[in-house]
Amino acid sequence: MNFKDIGAAPTTQTYDRNKIDEKTGNLYESIVIMGKRAEQINQEMKTELIQKLDEFAAHTDSLEEVFENREQIEVSKFYERLPKSTAIAVREWLDNDVYYRNPNEDK
Repeated sequence: MNFKDIGAAPTTQTYDRNKIDEKTGNLYESIVIMGKRAEQINQEMKTELIQKLDEFAAHTDSLEEVFENREQIEVSKFYERLPKSTAIAVREWLDNDVYYRNPNEDK
């Protein structure tokens, strides 16, 4: 996932609740869907961050050889500046980019 071009707000933002519950007709159902999507996004971000940081990791057996790596710091700062996973999930929900289904209604 390309986190640079997401378009989600990096800070807290107020949304119109009528737009949020418009698709499902139920505000709480919409929030649960966005919450589950936020968990998926958070897991993707975490996996990607760990993979990038592992590229710079020094695999030594000595604990005294701890040093700061400038590349690791830059990667960490990049991920700290990204919008939160909940903001990304809300943006995707409002842009109709989230697929969902209710298994109880499919029967």
